[in-house]
Amino acid sequence: MGQYQLTDYPAMFVPADPPRAGRFVFWRPAAAMGPADQLAVPPQARLSERGTTVVRWSGGKAKTGSVPYYTLGLEDAWPLLVHCRTHDHGHEACRFWGAAALMALHLVADGRLAPTLTARGYDAWKTTDPGPWQNQLDALLAAMPPEAHASALSHSSPGHGPTMGDPGHLLSAYLDAMADFLPRSPGAAVVTGQAAFADRPALHVPHLRLAGPRMAGQAALGVRLSLRLELDADDSETGVRAVVQVHDSAGGHRVEDAESLWRAVPAPGTPDATRQMESLLALRRAARTWPPLARLLDDPGRGGALELDETEIDELLGDAVARLARADCAVHWPRDLVRALTGRTVIAPRPEAVAPNRLFGAEQLLEFQWRAAVDDDDLTDAEMDVLAEARRPFVRLRDRWVRVDAALLRRVRERRLGQVSAGEALVCALTGAGQIGEERVEVHPTGWLADLRTALTGAADTEVASPAGLKAELRHYQRRGLAWLHHLTTGPVGGGILADDMGLGKTLMLIALHLLNQESAATAGPTLVVCPATMLGAWEREIARFAPTVPVRRFHGPARSLELLPADAIVLTTYATLRRSTDRLTYTPWSLLAADEAQAVKNALSGAAGALREIDSRSRVALTGTPMENSLADLWALLDWATSGLLGTWPAFRERFARPIEAGRDTAAAARLAALISPLVLRRRKTDPGIAPELPPKTDTDAFVPLSREQAALYEAVTREALQQIRAADGINRRGLVLKLLTSLRQICNHPAQYLKEPDPVIAGRSGKIDLLDTLLDQILAEGQSVLVFSQYTQVLDLLATHLKRRGIPHQGLTGKTPTGQRDQLVQRFQDGEFPVFLLSLRAAGSGLTLTRAEHVLQIDQWWNPAVMDQAADRAYRIGQTRPVQIHRFVAEGTVEEKVLQLLAAKRETADMVLGAEQLGLTELGDDQLADLVALRRH
Repeated sequence: MGQYQLTDYPAMFVPADPPRAGRFVFWRPAAAMGPADQLAVPPQARLSERGTTVVRWSGGKAKTGSVPYYTLGLEDAWPLLVHCRTHDHGHEACRFWGAAALMALHLVADGRLAPTLTARGYDAWKTTDPGPWQNQLDALLAAMPPEAHASALSHSSPGHGPTMGDPGHLLSAYLDAMADFLPRSPGAAVVTGQAAFADRPALHVPHLRLAGPRMAGQAALGVRLSLRLELDADDSETGVRAVVQVHDSAGGHRVEDAESLWRAVPAPGTPDATRQMESLLALRRAARTWPPLARLLDDPGRGGALELDETEIDELLGDAVARLARADCAVHWPRDLVRALTGRTVIAPRPEAVAPNRLFGAEQLLEFQWRAAVDDDDLTDAEMDVLAEARRPFVRLRDRWVRVDAALLRRVRERRLGQVSAGEALVCALTGAGQIGEERVEVHPTGWLADLRTALTGAADTEVASPAGLKAELRHYQRRGLAWLHHLTTGPVGGGILADDMGLGKTLMLIALHLLNQESAATAGPTLVVCPATMLGAWEREIARFAPTVPVRRFHGPARSLELLPADAIVLTTYATLRRSTDRLTYTPWSLLAADEAQAVKNALSGAAGALREIDSRSRVALTGTPMENSLADLWALLDWATSGLLGTWPAFRERFARPIEAGRDTAAAARLAALISPLVLRRRKTDPGIAPELPPKTDTDAFVPLSREQAALYEAVTREALQQIRAADGINRRGLVLKLLTSLRQICNHPAQYLKEPDPVIAGRSGKIDLLDTLLDQILAEGQSVLVFSQYTQVLDLLATHLKRRGIPHQGLTGKTPTGQRDQLVQRFQDGEFPVFLLSLRAAGSGLTLTRAEHVLQIDQWWNPAVMDQAADRAYRIGQTRPVQIHRFVAEGTVEEKVLQLLAAKRETADMVLGAEQLGLTELGDDQLADLVALRRH
């Protein structure tokens, strides 16, 4: 077995008076350490007699025991402990005291020690406030192992159990012992002028009077220094000089300039001679902390003022002050000094400019300017001119001295940085950044531009009361949406994008906005809504439901007209009609222009988009659940229309935002774009906090669609022929003919190919329901959602499967012909997200399945029993569904489908019953009633 080192024993510190006389005890805790003759012991270590009692930890309790131990003086022990700590060997108590020794070195090097007299009157140094080292000191104390604060006892006190040494007291005593030991050297006696606080032997000096805590070596000095900074000195290149002042250290308030003291010739041994000598010693110490003061030591004339250059001024405005303070030398700047100006780049209207009536006029130009400020108060142009003419680092402004550095001077002298258009200026104002040449800088709007920014960004905090004519209770997020719309459309920008998810009530909010506009003469006027043809009926019915007093006119079809249009009307038209009749629509002074399903005009070069731009209106709103379907070009196109060119040209937007963001390399550009569009695009999702919990678990929507020309012609022809046959029949034959007619009409409402039984039909463009299906699927799939599509006819599902295949949309189907095993596999694959569209027959999949992956249910045709349709919808709306479910019931407007839906609604309102077709008594209707039921009503 090799030899043990002394540091393999646990160590504890034993304090003494004076502190530097303290010693370490290395004690042997157990026989497992090996025979004593195998222990390598320094020659200075002294073995104490066996049988000394040491309190130590055992089993979590303090216990006593007789152990052998060695003692070693502080001077010999601390290098061993530090070596043990830095080389990570020895007992953990020894490593702890090594770490404490390193902490003591830091405190002494940082000047955190002061002279003191011990209780027995000996000279000693002690540590003072640890300052920035406090956290490390706390961590060190927390890490003290129990063996490091064991307590050596000569005997046990009667009636008292054993105790351990206090960790905090022992650590503090050790730091003081190191502070008392380390500064002592032969040279220290020369600096202090006496042996006390310098020699290592203990000196009994109870007669000394000590001042407050200062750095090592200053205890015997009766003076201290300060620097008084004077500005506007004519004999200095910078106009700044530091004048040395001498103060009494303790008692009295005598202060004088050092120059007069140093140039005097006092008699040897007099107080003035002592004061002169001590002030020079203080200057030498301060010069060690801040070297420029050494120039005064080298001055044979002993001048007491120091001319400062730019670098030295910056140092005295920085950390040199703290270093001098530790040398007991304060720095006094003039009280009226502003240490530094603040500067910022602003976007300001030109001096001759006024707030524009319309924000984006081509004549509106603003400019980038660099502005300096004192206490966040911008300087005037005249004050900026004074700064620009400055030749020294301090300038007198507003009865105060202001620090001016070279970089600031360059900014002030070149403060006009270039012009920008009003649109580009607002981009900078909203994003907080602008491009000046090759440099991207933070910018701040001023004047009316700042007011505009405040107005835009404050839209989220505004509130409005629901208009009196609205027959609906708005949900909280709908009230906020209405307030946002009203605030934005009545401001200078005049528009924005309402991009809420499907089912959150965009139509309702737009209707409420129209009503709100009519309450003020400044905003009153007709509203033009442009939407897909499949949405005309839905809009008409929503207006009739929520705003029954508002006149509604369809500008669609061959008889379309705007003559005698009421001033508060809502006009509905389609994108196709808009393209064909742009010239007629431009003559009406529209108060509000709304583009519903606005993603239809995401291509700014399309005919519909061009026609929209030609329609003049006081305000514009784009309604869409997918403002960006494919790329940022979609978003730009919508905002460029809705906000009259706010984002600038497409090439500029592409360079500034689209390319860096879509390349995935510029998160800063994405953040700037988000800041820009956030006041102009209101986007809420069903999954947002505070939104979905407010929604009903299931939202039912009647989606009314127009018939195509082919459908309408076929519908009327079949109706005429069937009614002639029905009028000539009676009894069971008549009832059979009626059911056949109803079935035929429902098939025509779905798609002509279903009724005509075409083997390989053309599908697209022949059915309003197929057109609406395409519109909804585009939006649903763009939002990453899934959908169930129900029909009671397998022929319809086959048509849809063919259509989706041609469009490249992943889908699967489940009908009564699907084998049971495959049925379960299809359900699981849909739940796992393998495909987004599930085509289902009402009979085969209307009950018994859990399909909670779907957020939407499309009911292509209605089984005239509401309970059956509700049961089909419950495939998605059931236990396990965590997202709102939207039910879309497809209804061909003006047909028997719409009229039966009204009959069912009336039945539900009066009797909360579940009715089938037979219960409605359709086969028993008289000829005239039946003719009225099946007649096609054109709008």
